Amino acid sequence: MPPRLVLTSLALFTLAGLCEIGGGYLVWLWLREARSAVLGALGGVVLFVYGVVPTLQPAPFGRAYAAYGGVFVVLSLLWSGLVAREIPDRFDLVGGLVCLVGVAVIMYAPRS
Repeated sequence: MPPRLVLTSLALFTLAGLCEIGGGYLVWLWLREARSAVLGALGGVVLFVYGVVPTLQPAPFGRAYAAYGGVFVVLSLLWSGLVAREIPDRFDLVGGLVCLVGVAVIMYAPRS
């Protein structure tokens, strides 16, 4: 895969992850922390956008969604530390690294 396409793909994974985690977090705040229903509705809109973003990936559906799973794990750990103030431990970090290796193999390994 050409470097430009890899960068585009990584940007799309990041955007999709932020939409899914951010939207889910807004719904979480609404339902679990008794915050405004407006947050829940906004979360629903952001989750809809999440559903659209992966369709822009250059890879086929199964490959894109399988690799996205690994990206989601890593972004969830980052969100946990930065937003929810729940610092990932060393096992979380090792697991996240394993996921990223899997993403690289699934998405960017040369195929004939």
